[in-house]
Amino acid sequence: MPAPSTPVPQLTLFDSICIIVGIVIGAGIYETAPLIARNVPDAGWLIALWIGGGLFALIGASCYAELATTYPYEGGDYVYLTRAYGRRTGFLFTWTAFWLVNPANIGAVAYIFARYANEIQPWYGRTGYMIYAVTAVVVLTLVNICGVAPGKWTQNIVTTAKVLGLLVIIIIGLLFSTVSSSTAPAVSAETISAPGLAMIMVLFTYGGWSNISFVAAEVRNPRRNILRALVLGTALITAIYILVNLAFLHTLGFAGMAGSSSVAADFIQVYFGKAGKLLISVLICITCLGNLNGMILTNARIYYALGRDHNTYRWLGVWNAQLDAPVTALTLQAAITLVMIMGLGHADNVFQRLVVFSAPLYWFFFTLAALSLLILRRVDPHAVRHYQVPYYPVTPLLFILVTGFMLCASVSYAWQHWHSMIYLILVVAGIGFLVSLYESPMRK
Repeated sequence: MPAPSTPVPQLTLFDSICIIVGIVIGAGIYETAPLIARNVPDAGWLIALWIGGGLFALIGASCYAELATTYPYEGGDYVYLTRAYGRRTGFLFTWTAFWLVNPANIGAVAYIFARYANEIQPWYGRTGYMIYAVTAVVVLTLVNICGVAPGKWTQNIVTTAKVLGLLVIIIIGLLFSTVSSSTAPAVSAETISAPGLAMIMVLFTYGGWSNISFVAAEVRNPRRNILRALVLGTALITAIYILVNLAFLHTLGFAGMAGSSSVAADFIQVYFGKAGKLLISVLICITCLGNLNGMILTNARIYYALGRDHNTYRWLGVWNAQLDAPVTALTLQAAITLVMIMGLGHADNVFQRLVVFSAPLYWFFFTLAALSLLILRRVDPHAVRHYQVPYYPVTPLLFILVTGFMLCASVSYAWQHWHSMIYLILVVAGIGFLVSLYESPMRK
């Protein structure tokens, strides 16, 4: 029996939850937790913001559940934007995702992985960082090129290991510690001034749950399991984030947490001394591998979906029947990411800046995707909606309000630092727009 030349439903509910949890829970929880603490007045505010971020994720997940179960196709946002606004908008989303947003995010996480891998085994200074980052992207891309099964099993293993590691932190921090006010320097009163910035960082740390919609066609019983995966996955993430922050607070105290430059290292050192530095580096490396594999697996499906719809890019829409993977899309995604890593990797904080300056594009299209729920209810009223978001239209309007806030905040920050990356963004978006004007029509 010949292998299928299109995606087949083979992702179980557990696989789908692992994709969501693996992508969302990343090194961000270790990097942003002290930054968020510095920008709120007390521990109550800190936990309240993490709860608020979880509620936003659940509201957004509910909205995406309706979109993904109504249109269970590869590509996620690309599908919704194309149906709601037309093929040029869908094309521009894919264009910016391909050239800037997705490679920047994958590259940034690859460099976080490299930084902590270098703590475990130092290797050739900054050149070692690049070697580790390139190796991680190449190896995980090859895993996914070998098929959906290797990709999903890799995701399941690293996500399970990551969650177990966080559970150890939670148990130790909540059950076997008392607050130590001397573990880190106290935060000064002047730094407690920006709860809005703290919320931006919280929402950034919750980002990525919508990627499950990119592989909707590969989920078994999608009209049921996508909803369950989104709700269960975001609920699990929210619980873990809240409990991890409580563990940090219980061990370090609020002032110690806010004053820490490396909250996970400070936390683990209380129990394991200097050996804790190696343990936390291993956990963060595993965390980053879950991020990377999930993004590599899901993001490539956007380009595959574009190739299926546009004759000019039909070579992107080829599903390799023998390997059971969109090999061309995965290969080109890796190539663009590696060019960014090798071309810009020696500059200080370049990938952090790339993520920041790609944020306006990310939140712009995310806001359009949120609005598409309202538009598609109107322009496609006869579509079979097996799940409808509760309390419509209040729920999607709340979702749109928050994504709009994030869009304004990210644009404001980029405007203050326009000289670094604005030209790249304008060139990428402008060329994409010009090319889209001459796009061949969608296949029927």
